[in-house]
Amino acid sequence: MSRKWLAVYTRPRWEKKVNQLLIEKGLECYCPLNKIRRKWSDRVKIVEEPLFKSYVFVKVDDNDRAAVRMTNGAVNFVYWDGKPAVIKEKEITAIKRFLDEYENVEARPMELKVNQRVRVTNGTLMDQEGKVLDVRHKTARVAIDSLGYILIAYIDRTKLTSAQPK
Repeated sequence: MSRKWLAVYTRPRWEKKVNQLLIEKGLECYCPLNKIRRKWSDRVKIVEEPLFKSYVFVKVDDNDRAAVRMTNGAVNFVYWDGKPAVIKEKEITAIKRFLDEYENVEARPMELKVNQRVRVTNGTLMDQEGKVLDVRHKTARVAIDSLGYILIAYIDRTKLTSAQPK
């Protein structure tokens, strides 16, 4: 059985503690820490804060998932389409490399704008590019303009990424 990176939702401000408890259980985990300079009246200090509030990543197989869930401070796995969301190894590596290289990193959800070029990252239209026509709460209406036709689809915002203009 293969081990996969999963995201664990934690109690607020428990990210480092949950990470430590998972390590003590012998599990491979990762809590991305952002180095931030904090200034007090008498000194400047670099502190490490979790990059993703209330999230820790853990690499487990199906047998270890119960142990993760039973960890104090762990609320549950982050689910996607009814299954725990799997994070690609290369994405974890990219986060690690980025945090090693930069201080004071900011993590923000991607904003979609009308007329922005996007690429579909998942599903039937995967790797197709199009233009955002309008943005709703969880979906975006995207015109897929390949083949000389315009197909208009409502696509979950999390399945879109920015594309380079042609």
